[in-house]
Amino acid sequence: MLDKIVRSSEFKDNLSKILLYIAKDSKNRANSFKNSLKKELDELTFMPLKYRQSIYFNQENIRDFIFKGYCIPYVIDEINERVILLDIIKWEKR
Repeated sequence: MLDKIVRSSEFKDNLSKILLYIAKDSKNRANSFKNSLKKELDELTFMPLKYRQSIYFNQENIRDFIFKGYCIPYVIDEINERVILLDIIKWEKR
């Protein structure tokens, strides 16, 4: 089990843009998206290897978390006992 989840500035910036875009249509949907995402991301500390190895990086410790059409690549940092969220991008099938 890992201690915490660290959100990179790139992740935070892009998540803010996504939430603003969703909020244009519905503030409730934006809040629901944010809350659901947070809940599922919190589970990464218990099962960080649950998701596939990243298609964007060629490293075993970088994984892709897929959520409602978005991909969140993350690093499993076992030395510092944390998960680092690198970004959130529109998911692409490769």
